[in-house]
Amino acid sequence: MYKTTVKIDGMMCSMCEAHINDALRNKLSVDKVSSSHKAGEAVIISEDPITLDDITSALADSGYSATGFVCVPYVKKGIFGRLHK
Repeated sequence: MYKTTVKIDGMMCSMCEAHINDALRNKLSVDKVSSSHKAGEAVIISEDPITLDDITSALADSGYSATGFVCVPYVKKGIFGRLHK
């Protein structure tokens, strides 16, 4: 699994967060998406790594733009995630 943190320009409110989440869920294969307009970023959990081009194309019709991202391996938290240490 991978955790991708994306900096996004243009988010001003919680509805913007919902638009970002919907756009990413509809266009990318993701397990979880959460956005924060205060932090100006979205966090994506996915099985496969996601590229900046993938994110840019997913957001193309939404009016928001990705300004940077970091994709790192992710270990699922919780009781089963702790057993794999």
